[in-house]
Amino acid sequence: MLKQRILTAFVLLALLLPALLVARAWPFALLTLVAMAAAGWEWARLNDAGRYAIALGVGLGVACLLTLLAGWTTGVPRTVWWTAMALWVLGGTWALGRGVAGWPRVPRALRLAVGLLALWTVWLAMVQAKAGGLNYILSIFMLVWTADVFAYFGGRAFGRRKLAPAISPGKSWAGVWFGIAGAVVVALCWVFFDGTGLAYYDSFFTLVNERLTTIGLVLVVVFLVAMSVVGDLFESLVKRSAGAKDSSGLLPGHGGVLDRIDALLPVFPIALALAPPQ
Repeated sequence: MLKQRILTAFVLLALLLPALLVARAWPFALLTLVAMAAAGWEWARLNDAGRYAIALGVGLGVACLLTLLAGWTTGVPRTVWWTAMALWVLGGTWALGRGVAGWPRVPRALRLAVGLLALWTVWLAMVQAKAGGLNYILSIFMLVWTADVFAYFGGRAFGRRKLAPAISPGKSWAGVWFGIAGAVVVALCWVFFDGTGLAYYDSFFTLVNERLTTIGLVLVVVFLVAMSVVGDLFESLVKRSAGAKDSSGLLPGHGGVLDRIDALLPVFPIALALAPPQ
């Protein structure tokens, strides 16, 4: 299982890194478009779409492609990101508060629309972040990845008090605090690195630091890590309500695409609302 997981991770990195490193945004946009279509199919399956699941996944991919061809992936009004942030904060709190039993009571059409819209929005946010330069988009990815890694090891070592046992029994408060600590350290180190002048573009962390000072940066990182946890818990809630362990088996050893991007769903739109690339 571990060997399979590592092999899949290497394949994913081999696809993602060249798309991130190339100057143009369209290779990354097309690669993530395929991922969003797959995630849309998974979301539809988890929310009782039945035989329409494939069509909904393809439809999401087509919507992303049309957005790209129309040139709407750059210059997106910040009101879009502020709206997405409000919906994630309020809607995520509401959904988690209702619990696993409450999610199936939401009308199926609304459940499907919410997920597909969230996937389209995060794709749009990631493509705009890519246009802002490698340093900018990589700093946001690293915030989520660092929080996830620190939460995993911190939770395993000290995770006695569970965060939301009815939704995701493996998550603990210790994991959350370790994730926050790791992300804060990375953010502060990243700002220091940017200050050396070696980076051509500003990172997300540097932009926040310039506007809100170091204290503001720490608070923003704490908020974003908390929202990444909301995204993770929300997907876990949906899977548990559907009686599924993973969103699919598309990524051997990792589950499905949704299982890999759930924490990114709220983070990228919120990051663009707080400090868009210059």
